[in-house]
Amino acid sequence: MKITDFIGEATEYDKKEMLEERRPRSWLKSVSAFANGIGGALIFGVSDDETFVGLMDARAASEKISEAIKIKMDPIPQVIMENYTEAGKDFIILKVLPGQETPYYYVADGNRIALCSCW
Repeated sequence: MKITDFIGEATEYDKKEMLEERRPRSWLKSVSAFANGIGGALIFGVSDDETFVGLMDARAASEKISEAIKIKMDPIPQVIMENYTEAGKDFIILKVLPGQETPYYYVADGNRIALCSCW
């Protein structure tokens, strides 16, 4: 499957040009919203204008994504992470399944925030 095919099929998705390590809240809010709603996907390596830029080190980014979800989400949502290479560029698709233990919170910086793409 190509990234463009996935974007066309996904009902709910968000794009991130890169993994923002210093600002995980920027993308973990989407994880919370997807888990509290009907699910969705985050696509890393695609800019807001849908330019396919790719990731410099998808393997390291995958590990950091997993760690951030374990540390900064409560409860930990069920996710499926897939690495793709297309046209010589690496991408990560993080599929977030609809949660069974809602609400799912982003917990960090002294905050406890639950978001939902359905509100």
